[in-house]
Amino acid sequence: MKRVLCVWALGAAALLLAACGERPQTNAHGVRVDSPPWSGTGAKPNTGTAFTAPGWEPGNRDSWEAQLKVRNQRQNEYLRIN
Repeated sequence: MKRVLCVWALGAAALLLAACGERPQTNAHGVRVDSPPWSGTGAKPNTGTAFTAPGWEPGNRDSWEAQLKVRNQRQNEYLRIN
């Protein structure tokens, strides 16, 4: 009985210590992938891809903000009812 308890305690200790071995999550290639949201999808402007809104110019911050305002207004139920 004492041996079973000792084996169980060692197994529990091994499981608890396994969480201490977590490696830091860093970008392995050293390439920075952060970019502003208005920089676009990499597609050519006004090509009509599924990921760009019509009238939005990739790389133009003012155009991006205008598209956000239009999208937010379309989600407003008070404006949609009238």
